[in-house]
Amino acid sequence: MKLVLLGAPGSGKGTMASDMLEVLSIPHISTGDIFRTNISENTELGQKAKDYLSEGKLVPDEITINMVRERLSQ
Repeated sequence: MKLVLLGAPGSGKGTMASDMLEVLSIPHISTGDIFRTNISENTELGQKAKDYLSEGKLVPDEITINMVRERLSQ
């Protein structure tokens, strides 16, 4: 089973995911966690994301998708 929860920051995605994890026993991949990991590890994608975030901008989909692809390949 694959589920994707989309929504604006603060819309409750994380809360809903946590509730579903308990019931369905499925792994949780969070773009916020992926951003923080890549930024703290100073990866190339993390640096690009950090540049956007430090300017108060949203990280472009291309960067986010590439980070998620890398995470899913692990």
